[in-house]
Amino acid sequence: MQLLIRPYRPSDKDTVLTLFSVGIREHIGPCFRNAMTSPLHLGVTLALCVAGYLFGSVLGAVVLPGVWVGLVYYCCHELYASFVKEKLRTDMQDIPRMYLSRPEDCFWVAEAEVDGRTQVLGTVAVVAKQSGKERFGELFRMIISPSCRRMGLGVRMTQTVVDFCKGRGYSKVVLDTSSTQAAAVSLYEKLGFIHVASHTETHASNWIVTMAKVTILKMEKHL
Repeated sequence: MQLLIRPYRPSDKDTVLTLFSVGIREHIGPCFRNAMTSPLHLGVTLALCVAGYLFGSVLGAVVLPGVWVGLVYYCCHELYASFVKEKLRTDMQDIPRMYLSRPEDCFWVAEAEVDGRTQVLGTVAVVAKQSGKERFGELFRMIISPSCRRMGLGVRMTQTVVDFCKGRGYSKVVLDTSSTQAAAVSLYEKLGFIHVASHTETHASNWIVTMAKVTILKMEKHL
């Protein structure tokens, strides 16, 4: 597969928005499985099952833990679905203005010919940031189509950002990813990024993040 990584064009918008939406929502399932296999959530599920049986009936032993599991799934779904909704309403709605209006920033797409037609298979963006006298790049919107996973596209897209930042004399590249995105974390570590901090501050309410058992990992690579 011959891949071309190029700057975003307005004609890419519909495909890019669909790729972004599908790519982010993919994390709902792994997030739910991770949350439900945590000792705390397993303990609550078992306790509700026992309580329902002791104080109600066999039906209660099913309904109570079922409600709990449904609540956990709702939180995992809401965490990622609301992120998609917010970003489609803000920066992803006007990519040229948000990512291409300054020479210090960029938004790329990866395209290739699949079944006789050219398709967008990945995206990534970088925005220049300033902290005191230090100037660095922040990586955003890394999305890889499921059809070309484990083919090196993630490496190429990340390296595109790193090379761009090196060329502009930035001191480092930073990014945020979530604890449920094990493949992404592994990719960044392979490319020399290190985990420098963790937090739980997101666009969602704290109780949703807590229920979903998600931690945000801040990673960086010095150039």
